[in-house]
Amino acid sequence: MATVKVEPASTLTPEQRQSVWGTLRSPRRLKTEVLAGLVVGLALIPEAIAFSVIAGVDPRVGLFAAFTMAVTIAFVGGRPAMISAATGAVALVIAPLVKSHGVDYLIAAVILAGVIQVLLGISGVAKLMRFIPRSVMVGFVNSLAILVFMAQLPELLGVPWLVYPLVALALIIMFVLPRFTQAVPAPLVAIVVVTVIAVVATLVVPTVGDKGELPDSVPFLHLPQVPFTWETLQVIFPFALAMAFVGLLESLLTAKLVDDITDTRSSKTREAWGQGVANIVTGCFGGMGGCAMIGQTMINVKASGARTRISTFFAGVFLLLLVVVLGDVVSIIPMAALVAVMIFVCWATFDWHSIRLSTLRTMPKSETFVMVVTVVATVATENLAIGVGVGTVTAMVMFARRVAHFVTVQRIMATGEESVTYVVNGELFFASSNDLYTQFSYVLDPAHVVIDMHASHLWDASTIAALDAITDKYQRLGKDVEIVGLNEASAKMRQRLGGKLS
Repeated sequence: MATVKVEPASTLTPEQRQSVWGTLRSPRRLKTEVLAGLVVGLALIPEAIAFSVIAGVDPRVGLFAAFTMAVTIAFVGGRPAMISAATGAVALVIAPLVKSHGVDYLIAAVILAGVIQVLLGISGVAKLMRFIPRSVMVGFVNSLAILVFMAQLPELLGVPWLVYPLVALALIIMFVLPRFTQAVPAPLVAIVVVTVIAVVATLVVPTVGDKGELPDSVPFLHLPQVPFTWETLQVIFPFALAMAFVGLLESLLTAKLVDDITDTRSSKTREAWGQGVANIVTGCFGGMGGCAMIGQTMINVKASGARTRISTFFAGVFLLLLVVVLGDVVSIIPMAALVAVMIFVCWATFDWHSIRLSTLRTMPKSETFVMVVTVVATVATENLAIGVGVGTVTAMVMFARRVAHFVTVQRIMATGEESVTYVVNGELFFASSNDLYTQFSYVLDPAHVVIDMHASHLWDASTIAALDAITDKYQRLGKDVEIVGLNEASAKMRQRLGGKLS
């Protein structure tokens, strides 16, 4: 009988580690993926219930969304090993709709949001990720770690004192165990040990069961019972649009983060429309919708070492099995264990290098400022989309301000002072071209003026308008102006817009 030679995981490239078929042929790697899915499935339960409470819906709506999102995205998503489920950001967006119109309108909005995401994905919205600077990404990661940690504080305040030693024990296990073995994910060991101690010692501490009633059946097809009218569309469209943009932003940023951690590339376009498909499926099964989850993704990728779609698929499957088949067992898991897992994820997610004194001394102050602005805006609003938006705008303003100072104009008189040449050096756009008009000696210059643009580039209409103003003033003084050295793109822009902007 032929045997299959399995290559040691340590010799595989990052891309090979993402192979589903290769993992299925390797018992060791398959075990890692399955156990990672189990850990994530456990961690998803209290999160999904908590987000259901935020959205104002039954816990089943959040749990079913976590199941359908994870399983669907495992097949259609563009980023292997990334976890998608019901999220707090989406819950905050849809909560007012649930309060004012009910769950059926929520489900209709989720399906519409999925359609919008599919259209945005197909149209190439993922390409906009290139405009998000690294400093904003670092701020996104750090603020996310802070928000996840803050979300755990209610589980640590006003609770029995026994919760604290249990959390400490779980953290010790997760920090120490990987130094001796990585055969089993440390978070899973921590959950099992803390649960066994709490049950054997009959400790009275908050459990998963205290968060809400777990479902006892699988989700079924449930189309929204709403009138298909223009009025309904007017109600749900604003919420669907907000959900689509927030979900795509979080998902694409999380995908980019996982790319960096795993040293691999993923299809952001496929991830964008894949999130839409997952939301459509989720809505059709009565779920609240969602997007990528940074915390659970970090549990899967960093804490548990998963790399393939298998872990994402099993996260959803295990969640459903745990709440439907083993609901009584899951309900006795102490919240202390899951809180400790999330705190560990916060520690692993935060970019500690970004706040070291050595880094702060060498990093440009503008980069650090953008990172801090992103963190402050995100934490203050508890909205990642707003934080990233504010951070990106700040970065653009800082960049424009910095580049604007790089434009120089050098005046060179020709022999005999019959003509003068101005050499313009730098990138000309709205921020740098506004002062260009003041750099010329209009009255003192001779009758022939040459403006040499070979070391510059025209980027926008503001620069064309500035050049028009310069040439117009020289012509009013009876002097001839010649503009030379324009590159092809700049020359075409000036030919198209020159003299038409006044």
